[in-house]
Amino acid sequence: MVSIARPLALGLTAEGALDFEALYAKHARYIAGVVHRLMGDDGELDDIVQETFVDAIEGLKRLVDPSATRAWLVTVAVRRVNLSDPKAPMLQDYVDPKRYTYLPNTAGCHTANDAVRTLRLAREAGGWNLVKLEVLGPPPHLYPDMRATHEALDVLVADGFEVMVYCADDPIAAKRLEEAGAVAIMPLGAPIGSGLGIQNPAMLSMLIEQAGVPVLVDAGVGTASDAAIGMELGCDAVLLNSAIAHARDPVLMARAMRAAVEAGRLSHLAGRMPRRMGADPSSPLAGLIR
Repeated sequence: MVSIARPLALGLTAEGALDFEALYAKHARYIAGVVHRLMGDDGELDDIVQETFVDAIEGLKRLVDPSATRAWLVTVAVRRVNLSDPKAPMLQDYVDPKRYTYLPNTAGCHTANDAVRTLRLAREAGGWNLVKLEVLGPPPHLYPDMRATHEALDVLVADGFEVMVYCADDPIAAKRLEEAGAVAIMPLGAPIGSGLGIQNPAMLSMLIEQAGVPVLVDAGVGTASDAAIGMELGCDAVLLNSAIAHARDPVLMARAMRAAVEAGRLSHLAGRMPRRMGADPSSPLAGLIR
């Protein structure tokens, strides 16, 4: 249950001194709901909830300062988290909205209507205008449905939203999204959650070259080198989740991602050396002692 214990541990550190019984009373119901959705069987629910709390508290000993990763933007799956009911655990209890910018998204939406309705609800709940739009095709690929994405974007722009758009790594489609009012383009590196890395760097480079808005590589990042490659190509940022959530040590991987993003950006600004088909001695030949 690492994926539950880790954010719980972050929340516990924010609450100061540990009172196990009080913490259990406050968070157990939420954890139990997550476990029920994941397991579909309540036979071992109580044991798993207790183990999750134990793992979270033990994890505090290994937890580094979360600000060390320097993340500043947090995507929020509006259909999957509580943002407005103060009687239940809320995302704001775990991720400080004063420190991080929330980016409500339409994860799980497969039609334009669902996406538009979801983001309208998000604005009502939190007043957010900056949002991430993603409209997905069917499993197993969950590839961006570009026709539905365009339909939703037109409605959202007319409604006054600032829309960052998840899309295919297609330069023509990306330019049309920009022309339709997208404030940022977010092409996938590979299918969501695949960890395959950037599969089409040539098309991504062409997309970046023509873009007049920020470009963020989104989906498919599996390890730090993938993030570095995206930044070296000229992306303005990298958006990721699974690569950290499914790492053996998520906090350590988050630190690796930070270093990779910074290194990739510096490499892009520095400009790489030209590629050559043959060797070229790095030491000068003039003045050799003979």
